[in-house]
Amino acid sequence: MRLRLLTICRAVLRAMLILLAIALILLGIVFASGCTRAVLVPESSPIRIGPATRARIYAMTDGEWELSGNTVTIPEGWYCVPPSFVEAK
Repeated sequence: MRLRLLTICRAVLRAMLILLAIALILLGIVFASGCTRAVLVPESSPIRIGPATRARIYAMTDGEWELSGNTVTIPEGWYCVPPSFVEAK
């Protein structure tokens, strides 16, 4: 009886260690595959919008830039340029 219980405990411990190893490996893969880096580009370079971008935007109203109260969907592929690309009125 005691030997059987010991065998069962060892099997459960071995299974738990295997599950822990698998979980750590999967966690490492998830973190490694999600590593992306974004940096702001220099003032002299525009950027392109990626998929499914929603943001609040500035619109020119009566010669002044006003921040929108709502968010809008910006189509993928549109360009964003730094303020130096826009001529002041």
